[in-house]
Amino acid sequence: MTLKATIYKVDLQIADMDRNHYTDHNLTLARHPSETDERMMARVLMYALNAQEGIAFTRGLSEADEPEIWVKDLTGQITLWIDIGQPDEVRLRKACGRAGQVIALCHSSSCELWWKQIQNKLTRLTNLTVLQLPVASSQALAALAERTMRLQCLVQDGEAWISSDTQRIRVKLKTLKEPQR
Repeated sequence: MTLKATIYKVDLQIADMDRNHYTDHNLTLARHPSETDERMMARVLMYALNAQEGIAFTRGLSEADEPEIWVKDLTGQITLWIDIGQPDEVRLRKACGRAGQVIALCHSSSCELWWKQIQNKLTRLTNLTVLQLPVASSQALAALAERTMRLQCLVQDGEAWISSDTQRIRVKLKTLKEPQR
């Protein structure tokens, strides 16, 4: 018997002052049985930080050829591909060939080790950004996870504040690799 995904509902209000983006989103997330609260909340964070027309969660862990989040333009082309975790070099190369911009977010304590192992292999990928979510922030975000959530995300000067009715968490992502311009 296979385990089914757990459904989470998120009422997400975004005020991104850096990008002049202010919207409300009613999200439904399917949390894969093998997914942790930290990983699920990292998906919510990346959705909030990259919210724009055409953004959507994909089948994620259930589909090997899709990212966690993508943005498609009106022609169906992938303009933004977002992976969560520690994707391998081959996956990142494929993603960079399929999408205009690729972001990989690492959120675990083994992030530095993963990055040291693959960073030299990715130098020529000009449309790749690699970010690290500090472990303390990742754990604090995981503590917000509930089946029904009301969250606010305020972004200003490169920092994000994620708030619920009871907590407020500061999130400052570390950039490990920037895209070449």
